Amino acid sequence: MTVTSSPSQVGAGLEALNERVRYDLACLNLPRENWVPSRAAHDGRHIYDVVIIGGGQCGMVAAFALLAAGIRNIRVFDRNAAGLEGPWMNYARMETLRSPKTLPGPSYGFASLTFRAWHEAQFGNEAWEALDKIPRPMWMDYLCWYRQVLALPIDNNVNVEHVKPEGDLLSLELSGTGARSGSVLTRKLIMATGREGTGAPKIPGFVATLPERVWAHTADDIDFTALKGKRVIVVGVGASAIDNAAEALENGAQSVRFLIRRPQMPTVNKMMGIGSFGFTQGYAGLSDDWRWRFMHYSFITQTPPPRGSTLRVSRHDNAYFHFDCGVRSTRIDGDDVVLETQQGEVRGDFLIMGTGFEVDPLARTELAGYADRILLWRDCYQPPRELEDDELGKFPYVGRDFAFQEREPGSAPWLRHIHCFNYGASVSLGKVSGDIPGISEGASWLVNAIAACFYQQDVERHWQQFQDYDTPELLGDEWQASPLPSPL
Repeated sequence: MTVTSSPSQVGAGLEALNERVRYDLACLNLPRENWVPSRAAHDGRHIYDVVIIGGGQCGMVAAFALLAAGIRNIRVFDRNAAGLEGPWMNYARMETLRSPKTLPGPSYGFASLTFRAWHEAQFGNEAWEALDKIPRPMWMDYLCWYRQVLALPIDNNVNVEHVKPEGDLLSLELSGTGARSGSVLTRKLIMATGREGTGAPKIPGFVATLPERVWAHTADDIDFTALKGKRVIVVGVGASAIDNAAEALENGAQSVRFLIRRPQMPTVNKMMGIGSFGFTQGYAGLSDDWRWRFMHYSFITQTPPPRGSTLRVSRHDNAYFHFDCGVRSTRIDGDDVVLETQQGEVRGDFLIMGTGFEVDPLARTELAGYADRILLWRDCYQPPRELEDDELGKFPYVGRDFAFQEREPGSAPWLRHIHCFNYGASVSLGKVSGDIPGISEGASWLVNAIAACFYQQDVERHWQQFQDYDTPELLGDEWQASPLPSPL
């Protein structure tokens, strides 16, 4: 539903909300003053305390949490232009978010920073009550406001090409039009890089024989207008596959055929049934056996696409769902893309891979040269035969602070300074570093751990500061010494 309001009403509403945010922060004395001792490299280069890769919702709530904690010497780098951070205006193609509108998201415990507060400030309570799901572009508008009202230090159009150790620090090689220099130094690095944060789009081997012009992954920049009149084949039936199929149909595709390995459509989102405050807080402390069991079950049952998105596709008569129809091979025959499936041959003009993302640290160019030293789940846990899962085994085995750990102790000690605040941490810590419901909880864990680490690393300087502190609370004129009275 689209709700309109006059520009004057919108501006006045948001400005009032901005004042409310500032008042809420002031009441809690936030952001705190910086308490982390400054450092400089031997050659005079500036050293950041924390650099965040990614200016989307996870990167922003992490930045706000750091500032609120009094860790002020930070920077956020995002490869996209301002307003295009994260997937929302790039490869996300759903009409609305799956998450309920009432979730607090990146608000970090502040009611004034919620989507609801932002929406009501502009459109009023009646419009909020009438709103069903959050339109995707509106969520991006909210995140842009969140960045602005909190004055988050984000540099856009900056790529972090490579990260390497430099003594006790990390050196980040930068590129892009927004980069102020070719490299920066930091004590801590947070990878708030979203769904593909510790991997890459999952590309099945059967597309290797096809020219790139005839296929794309759902994470690619697809020209859907060019698919008008075309026979489109979609592999997979997850949310991204459904959303991309809808875009193709709405742009005039002649037909869209889903090729689905499963015998039937998944219909139950199991994670909705287990999500609770207890799960969020308790999952990370479970044994490896329990954590593996939960995530394995989540993977094998699969999350269904949202009902609204599925109806968006099925209302088209030229959309076809083919189950028990896994792809065996592909080839080009004249102008046709030909797929051999479990049920026979399928021909089309363009292939869309709705196959999701894989977690594989070796695929990250930022970690090139030492990604193989990161401890993975397969390195430290052997599941029962009936629960074996190669995909789960590739997830990094991170600590409660989201930090990578070494596969071989002593081989890469700097890994503890790189924090995996993205999808890659989900097997170790649960849904607290990517999905909207738990990101504020995750940011709190992350920043509390970083703050503790900084204080412990600088304990000698804090001890000296403790001893040197000499600002008196009493000035000497508050009392008068009296002799004891003489004994009677």
